[in-house]
Amino acid sequence: MTTKGKIISLKKALALRASLKRAGKKAVFTNGCFDLLHAGHIYSLEKARSLGDFLFLGLNSDASVRRLKGPSRPFNKAADRAAVLAALRAVDAVIVFAQDTPLELIKALRPDILVKGADYQGSAVAGAEFAGRVALIPLLKGRSTTALARKMAAESQKKAEGGGK
Repeated sequence: MTTKGKIISLKKALALRASLKRAGKKAVFTNGCFDLLHAGHIYSLEKARSLGDFLFLGLNSDASVRRLKGPSRPFNKAADRAAVLAALRAVDAVIVFAQDTPLELIKALRPDILVKGADYQGSAVAGAEFAGRVALIPLLKGRSTTALARKMAAESQKKAEGGGK
């Protein structure tokens, strides 16, 4: 399948899910903004994919990212983020969603395994009741888009003040 072919609608995702179920394959679901792709993302996506036969990735729309992360985000448009994610071997399908949580996607797809980062430990995971089970993946220390954004802003500020090249 081409990268572009991996970016699908909910309707196509539902047909794929039904096909996977008939074939006895395990469907895994995870989601996020994936605004600046980094090693932590790759690690969690590969771990998520290793838990089943097919990884559905729910991607927050631009408006959703703005509501969740603030007016300066996303750095990259949803179409660009989706293309980058779809190019990853670990990701089998990308579905862009407009809500702040993937609850409706999870409710529709009913994945065998719902994957979130271990930072959700003790928190309610949206859609958990519609998945076979929830798996929490450890985060790579020091790897986050927010940390990268802070670092870039600090570097930019330093340059603006004449402290950088």
